[in-house]
Amino acid sequence: MFGKKKVAMAAAEFLGAYALASAVFAMASRTPFPFFGAAAAGVTLAVMVLVIGSVSGSHINPAVTFGLWTVRKVPGRQAVVFVAAQMLGGFVALRTNQYLANQVFANSAAVNWDWRVVAAETIGTFVFTFGIAAAVYKGYEGTQLAATIGASLFVGVLLASFGAAGVLNPAVALGVNSWSASYVVAPFAGALVGMQTYALLFAPEKAAAKKRG
Repeated sequence: MFGKKKVAMAAAEFLGAYALASAVFAMASRTPFPFFGAAAAGVTLAVMVLVIGSVSGSHINPAVTFGLWTVRKVPGRQAVVFVAAQMLGGFVALRTNQYLANQVFANSAAVNWDWRVVAAETIGTFVFTFGIAAAVYKGYEGTQLAATIGASLFVGVLLASFGAAGVLNPAVALGVNSWSASYVVAPFAGALVGMQTYALLFAPEKAAAKKRG
């Protein structure tokens, strides 16, 4: 039922989410400037794309997996497994970092629902996933793929930082304990619009026709 390849894909998503959440937390706990947090997230994601991209695609973000599922780039069952692995990676990152720091981190999300946070995280995730969709539909590979996706996350985080923490990832939101409905719903909404906008308006004709079919 679970072959080596499928286990490796789930493990890659778990480890990727763990690494990304830990990198974001390490930088956020040291500086309030969003530029450095965005850079840490972008570089970490780019490295993960190079390291595990050939195994699982290196989504390491439930919203990204959802967005790719909406444009038929990921099967439904695989998407469910990926999201579960990513969320587990974020949870383990939180527990590990609390243990290493020898303290319990307070939830940094001020309220459960904040329209300003929702708008900011949605816009940031839109930009991020729009870049991912472009890379996927254009068939980027290797360093070109890693650079495009990493840079897209960097820009998305910077834009979102005007009104929110710029997490853009429910698994990372859990991993850095910035957990609320705003930080969960907004990335999914942004990913849906970002992926669909590129697929419907900018994807090459053959790819768009295949999606509609």
